[in-house]
Amino acid sequence: MYLVLKFAISAALIVAISELAKRSLWLAALLAALPLTSLLAFAWMHHEGASLQSISQLSRDIFWLVLPSLALFLLLPFLIGKGWSFWSSLSASCAVTALLYGATAALLRFFSTSPNP
Repeated sequence: MYLVLKFAISAALIVAISELAKRSLWLAALLAALPLTSLLAFAWMHHEGASLQSISQLSRDIFWLVLPSLALFLLLPFLIGKGWSFWSSLSASCAVTALLYGATAALLRFFSTSPNP
């Protein structure tokens, strides 16, 4: 039952953003930009008895991985503005973001800032 509740709450956020976008793109963007997924993960972990150290490490890892994800939000509208189709823009943006994730993970391992991804 607990797992079903976790799925329901998490899915409700995605549906809420999608439905809100029909009325206000700015409000939908605001809701999507909030770290709700991270907050839910922290709460689920705490409820399930994870150590504070684990929650803290997850928070640090999320911080470092947010940085390369910003490329997607910059590149997607840029490519669409240059006349690329939605799917081509999305694919290229995701590919660049994936490469940046890999580079970030390698840098974090090199500087021993994060455990193995």
